[in-house]
Amino acid sequence: MPEVIFNGPAGRLEGRFHPAKTRGAPIAIILHPHPQFGGTMNNQIVYNMYYAFAERGFSVLRFNFRGVGRSQGAFDHGQGELSDAASALDWAQSISPEARACWIAGVSFGSWIGMQLLMRRPEIEGFISIAPPANRFDFSFLAPCPSSGLFVHGDRDRVAPLKEVQGLIEKLKTQKGIHIEHAVIEGANHFFENCIEDLQTTVGVYLDKRLGMPKHAPAPQRKDRPKIAAQPHK
Repeated sequence: MPEVIFNGPAGRLEGRFHPAKTRGAPIAIILHPHPQFGGTMNNQIVYNMYYAFAERGFSVLRFNFRGVGRSQGAFDHGQGELSDAASALDWAQSISPEARACWIAGVSFGSWIGMQLLMRRPEIEGFISIAPPANRFDFSFLAPCPSSGLFVHGDRDRVAPLKEVQGLIEKLKTQKGIHIEHAVIEGANHFFENCIEDLQTTVGVYLDKRLGMPKHAPAPQRKDRPKIAAQPHK
């Protein structure tokens, strides 16, 4: 997949972009785990979600937050990273100005950033939030949540325990006009070790349902697979 460099608020940001072949295809932005705990755009879950969207005809961007990899700047405790995510969406929309819709997906810290972006950008019509750390970051801004989406957790997650996010999800489920789903992967920890395939299946089934089970685009060749699949972090 093409390497890209685009401008962010703190300097250049490094990413990987898969352009869809269909004009007007939707956009997906994938956000990685916590930069200070080893999170990068080559995280195994981020990588697999990137291709889950690409194989369903999306134009997809994953990128490194400021201070990660070749992205300029320094960690900014969430505020700057949210600005990075907004810049990433702006860039993807400039490349695909006819895109008919947009989705956001994030892993752990990335899910917190993604949900904040969701609140600020009305064009985002769907989300996937993997292992949101509701015990570590404040998700109370989701009042109300503007779009339908999927939360996924492992039942053995000790970093972001399932019980800490259940109250948030149950509250969101009471809202009218949106539909929130919550999938729990049996035996999975925060990093989904030995459960990546189960996670992929769960995400894929949800996307197919939301998208009306579209015919998948030809599977892109995964040339940029990390030699060592990075584990997700906070």
